[in-house]
Amino acid sequence: MSKSYIQIAREKIDQDRFYLSHHAQIERGEEKIKIDDIVNCILNGEVLESYPNDQRGESCLIAGKCLDDRWLHVLCGNFYKDNILIITVYIPQPPKWIDPFTRRK
Repeated sequence: MSKSYIQIAREKIDQDRFYLSHHAQIERGEEKIKIDDIVNCILNGEVLESYPNDQRGESCLIAGKCLDDRWLHVLCGNFYKDNILIITVYIPQPPKWIDPFTRRK
């Protein structure tokens, strides 16, 4: 059985084998999200959505919490490369999200 996205992401986080895209860096700064928040979200969160057929490569959206108890979404990709890529990070909120687990239609 192959490893799940969350298993791979957690292994790479534990090994400090991850990097943030330029977009993720900008979002992180605007929403005051710390690297430790991203790490905590991946280590303790759950996969909310998987995108195995994304044209840019397989990715998944992880929902978890920041260290200050805010909900956080982390979009990860590059699972089968040396490092995972944190594509974007954000605090889920209206109008796009009803709650951290429910996307508005």
